Amino acid sequence: MTKWRMVRLEKLAMPIERPEVPVPGITYRQIGVKLWGEGAYQRETIDGGATKYKTLSLVEADDIIVNKIWARNGSVALVPTSLAGSYVSSEFPTFSPIREELEPRWFHWISKTKFFWDQCNEKSRGTSGKNRIRPEHFLKIEIPLPSPSEQRRIVARIEALAAKIEEAQLIRGEMIEEADKAVSSKARKILGTIVEPVTELEKWLDSSRDGIQTGPFGAQLNSQEFQNSGVPVLTIRNVQYGGLDVSGAKHVSEDKARQLTRYAVQEGDMLFARMGTVGRCCIVPRESDGWLINYHIIRVALNRSRVEPKFIHWTIRCSENVKAYLEEKIRGATREGVNSKIVSSLPCRVPSLSQQRRIVAHLDDLQAKVGGLKQLQTESTAKLDALLPSILDKAFQGKL
Repeated sequence: MTKWRMVRLEKLAMPIERPEVPVPGITYRQIGVKLWGEGAYQRETIDGGATKYKTLSLVEADDIIVNKIWARNGSVALVPTSLAGSYVSSEFPTFSPIREELEPRWFHWISKTKFFWDQCNEKSRGTSGKNRIRPEHFLKIEIPLPSPSEQRRIVARIEALAAKIEEAQLIRGEMIEEADKAVSSKARKILGTIVEPVTELEKWLDSSRDGIQTGPFGAQLNSQEFQNSGVPVLTIRNVQYGGLDVSGAKHVSEDKARQLTRYAVQEGDMLFARMGTVGRCCIVPRESDGWLINYHIIRVALNRSRVEPKFIHWTIRCSENVKAYLEEKIRGATREGVNSKIVSSLPCRVPSLSQQRRIVAHLDDLQAKVGGLKQLQTESTAKLDALLPSILDKAFQGKL
């Protein structure tokens, strides 16, 4: 429990409105509030003739704004200086802190705590069955209140610690980014030493299968046929450079899958995302053998007696020849992406199979080490993320 008195917000902040009638032809910056104490953000601008509200209200720095609908999920924030001069509708009640009692940054940090969110949730209940918080109910919320000088001291301490956490997170992120760049740089150097002549990818296709296969068109497979279980169907979001991300995969029935067997993938196939990041591709792992692809994916079946799929994957990811080729092909295109013709003509320098495998083993080993670093990063990030709530708990109990 806090050692300080608990005071209702009605003693610490006053409702405030700075209404303006929106004028057609004039644009107004809008401000929104993220959930769970993540703060205010700049929304899209709006023309005065496009709003349904008769008035908009101007907000200034250090105003407290509340999202009536989502306050129960922590959608309350202090307006930063950068967003001063923005506008809100009547769905965002605004309050001005009484500075003789409440340091605005004290409230800023309180708005990021669970005990504050819980009160917002409790005060939102039963309002016309819509769980909206009324301004008068919001002002009934209680917060711990030391003297203004103590508020400022503790805020300075919180912000110093928060800055150190942010710096640590930034450093860890930069380490991962640099490690990824180092692997790509190493791959480019190795691939640059290959002396074999450039050939097109189509030379290395599996002639016993349709070497390059685009997924089924909409009439063959539409979204209404997707279900929660059955045979998985890979979509464009599943294809990532780091491998096949199978989370959120769609499914179709066994009967439907039998109708689409020509679109089934095999272990070692290469999958290309037809749109989005140009050249984004991955290799099908063993556990995804027999899965289907949709229209937004191109499947490439390689002749594995002559070429190692992972070698081609590294070539497409890191080869300067491929980079230049793709840049030339998409220059001036209305939408970035690849098609079967572009994929079949990808330039590759392919050495002997044994050399391919040595290169793949070396680069995969480097990538695995980066993967281990990323796992440590994920674990350390989780610990860092947990630090701030712990600091705030101590701060508002008077232990900081």
